[in-house]
Amino acid sequence: MIRVVLPAHLRTLANTGLEVEIEISGVPTQRALLDALEARYPVLRGTIRDPVTQNRRPFVRFFACEEDLSHEASDTALPESVVTGAEPFFVIGAMAGG
Repeated sequence: MIRVVLPAHLRTLANTGLEVEIEISGVPTQRALLDALEARYPVLRGTIRDPVTQNRRPFVRFFACEEDLSHEASDTALPESVVTGAEPFFVIGAMAGG
């Protein structure tokens, strides 16, 4: 099981706790993880990725194992410690302002 930590606004939208567990069949990639997350919580479709292009939304970031995975290709394999559940995959709402 892959542990996913969602930001507060997405937890509220999905009516879930801080962390959810997602199971992926096949190769564990960002795309597979986000597909499984959206399948389990359909209300999240379009909030993390653009529904047409499937690209990450501009103010959403992905972190795992103390690394920013936001600019990794969506078909890049997830780190082994995320796949085994030792480390969570974080979906973070980026900050911007002025």
